[in-house]
Amino acid sequence: MRCQTCGDETSPAFADCQRCGTPLDGRPTLSPGIATYSVRGIGLAAAIGLGLTTLLYVLLAAFPAVEAVLARRAATADDADALRSAAVAEGLLNVPYLLLYLTTAVLVMIWMFRARKNTDAFPGVRPHLNAHWAITGWWVPLASLVVPAKMMADIVRDSRGRGRGLVALWWLGWLVFGVADLFTSLRAARGQLLLPDPRTPADFQRYADHYQEVALGNLVPAVACLVAGVSLIVLVLRVSAAQQARIARGSAVWPGAPAWVAAPAASAPAPAPVTEPSPYAPTDVTEAPAHPSTDAPVASPPAVGAAGGTIGA
Repeated sequence: MRCQTCGDETSPAFADCQRCGTPLDGRPTLSPGIATYSVRGIGLAAAIGLGLTTLLYVLLAAFPAVEAVLARRAATADDADALRSAAVAEGLLNVPYLLLYLTTAVLVMIWMFRARKNTDAFPGVRPHLNAHWAITGWWVPLASLVVPAKMMADIVRDSRGRGRGLVALWWLGWLVFGVADLFTSLRAARGQLLLPDPRTPADFQRYADHYQEVALGNLVPAVACLVAGVSLIVLVLRVSAAQQARIARGSAVWPGAPAWVAAPAASAPAPAPVTEPSPYAPTDVTEAPAHPSTDAPVASPPAVGAAGGTIGA
């Protein structure tokens, strides 16, 4: 007997699967009549987007350290062009980051919606939230602090049986990242407004101290972003693989038929078709002679595979 969730061979001595904890109640892999959705492609796209977004954010978080070095060099050379070029480069780097961030957010929401809809086809699953919360849960104030994590925990539980500890790590990293990034961004913006126009070495030194302070403050959101990004990538890939494997197992066993309908016996012969005479058949057809032609052989072997023949005929 195989587990309907992870597909492992199970022992009748246990009531639950020893790998994923799914109850071994003999239910089918998929419930018939409920549509399922492919999550492999959208999951891979979301994972790639998450990786690129995380990488760009870490680069942006470390960029003030580069600006601090350039500010110290400008203090020695009395040249602010390099410092201005670095500021322009940082601004340009924010454009692809924002585009990737928004695109990845859409991909993750679509993936969560499809993964949650797939769990409706898994027998024995009792989700706590409707599928639309996979999208709306990110936008409702206060609910957005809890609903996405609860939705992901249900998806992981119903798809793999285990792995909710990784969900907690992802959501903790996401919350820390959101709060720390907001705090450091506001603090950096306020400090930037207080900086003078760089003209003297002392002014450049103030710029260097400011950028160094910002770079140190960005360590917390950068680490939290890495934790949340890597955790979510692992969750998306694992759940996608588990759901696709389960859908493939359920579709291969009963393609196009309900899971509880038994297949017809292979040895039962199909009933012979009944041919009725056509009312438009001609009535003046001369009947064939009752005696066989002398040109035909007296006896002919039976047709191979004819109904009613003996074995080997």
